[in-house]
Amino acid sequence: MTADVGEYKKALAKELLPAMGCTEPIALAYAAAEAGRRLGGYPESIDVEVSRNIVKNVKSVIVPNTGGLSGIEAAVTAGFVARRPEAGLQVLAAVTPAERDEIRRRAAEPMTVRQSDEPDVFFICVTGTLGGKTVAVTIRTYHTNITRIEENGVVVFSEGDRPEEEVHEENWSIADLIRAARTMDLTDVEPLLRRQMDSNLAIAREGLKGDWGATIGKIMLMRDPKDPAVRARAWAAAASDARMNGCELPVVIVSGSGNQGITASVPVVIFGEALGSEDEAVLRALLLSDLVTIALKQGIGKLSAYCGAVSAGCGSGAGIAMLEGFSDEDILAVISNALAITSGLLCDGAKSSCAAKISMSIEGALLALDMVKNHKEFKSGDGIVQATADDTAAAVGEIASRGMVDTDREIIRVMLHPVRR
Repeated sequence: MTADVGEYKKALAKELLPAMGCTEPIALAYAAAEAGRRLGGYPESIDVEVSRNIVKNVKSVIVPNTGGLSGIEAAVTAGFVARRPEAGLQVLAAVTPAERDEIRRRAAEPMTVRQSDEPDVFFICVTGTLGGKTVAVTIRTYHTNITRIEENGVVVFSEGDRPEEEVHEENWSIADLIRAARTMDLTDVEPLLRRQMDSNLAIAREGLKGDWGATIGKIMLMRDPKDPAVRARAWAAAASDARMNGCELPVVIVSGSGNQGITASVPVVIFGEALGSEDEAVLRALLLSDLVTIALKQGIGKLSAYCGAVSAGCGSGAGIAMLEGFSDEDILAVISNALAITSGLLCDGAKSSCAAKISMSIEGALLALDMVKNHKEFKSGDGIVQATADDTAAAVGEIASRGMVDTDREIIRVMLHPVRR
C-alpha cells in the first residue's frame, strides 16, 4: 500500500514513545493505576483477567521500581500503589521509596488472576473494589488503549471496545518507505529520533556497566570490542539485559516493544559512528529502520509466537545498508534475506534471553547485508521467500498471525507447566 509522508509521521509519533520497563507489565500497571485513581486508594479485593500472551510476556520479567519482583501480581500491585495513570507507559517511573516498600508488602496479598476467554491477543481487565465501590478498566489491542471503564457496573467510558480481530491495519510498500526515508523533511520527526537514540544508548551503557540478567551484551563484547558488527550486537543486547531485569531507565519503544525499539536503533547508531556518517545520514537511516520495523509488524500484530526482534533486526539491517550506500533495490534484498534467515525465532515471553535473541536478529541482518555485498540473495521459492520484499513480509505476517496460533498456545503451556522427562 502506498502511503503519504503524513501517515508515516503520524505513525512515528504514535509508536516512538518512552516507556520504563517491559511494556506488558507496564500495561497492567497502567490499568491498575487508572482503576486505583478512581477508587482513591488500594483495593480490598482485586480481579485480573488477561489474554494468554499477557501471561507469557509478564511471567518472567522484573517489574521496575518493585525491588526485583516479577509477574502479573507485582505489576498490578505496583500500579494500584502508584496510581499515576497520567504518566502512561512511565506509570512506575516516579515510585517513591515508601511506595516501593508498600508494593513489596502488598505483593503477598491475594488477588484473583485468570486467563480471559476474549478472542483478543492483547487483552487486560483489572477490577478493584474499595469501600463498596468497584472499578473495572479494560485495555485492548495496545498498551495504553483503555477501551472501557465501569464503575459499580455502570459503563462510564467506552471507545473501540471490540476484539482485536475486528481491527485491520494496511500494509505499507517497503520501497515507498525507503524513498521517504531518503527524501522526507525531518523537522517533525527529528526530536522523536534523537530521543530514541539518546534513551536507548543510555540504557545500553548501563547494561554494559552493570551486572544485569545474563549479561549477554558484556559476553558478546568480549569477542572484539572494536568490531562494529560485534558492538552493534553487544550494545543492543546490553540494553535488553538491563531492561528485562528491572533497570529504571526509559526506553523508546517501536511497535509497542522496548526490545524492538532498541534493536531498530542501537545498531544503526553504532554503525553510523563506525562509518563516520554525517548526522543527517544517521537520522535518515534510523528513520528507515523504524519505518521498516513498523511495516513488518503490521501483518503480524503486537503479540504472537513470532519474535518481534526479527522485524526490528530487519529494520536495522535496512538502516545500516542505507548508511553504507546501498541502492533501494539492494536494501529490499537485505530485508528479504534477513527474513529468510531469522524468521524461525520464537517468542517465549519477556525475560533475560530476549537479549540473546536481539543479538541473533542483528547478526541475521548483518549476514543478509553481507550477502548482498557479494551479489547473493535468496530467490523466490526458497522456503518462505517470495518474489518481492513486500510479498515476503506478507507471507511472514500470515505465518506469524495465523499459522503460529497453536504454537503460541503450546509455548505458554510449557512455560506454565514445565516438561518433566
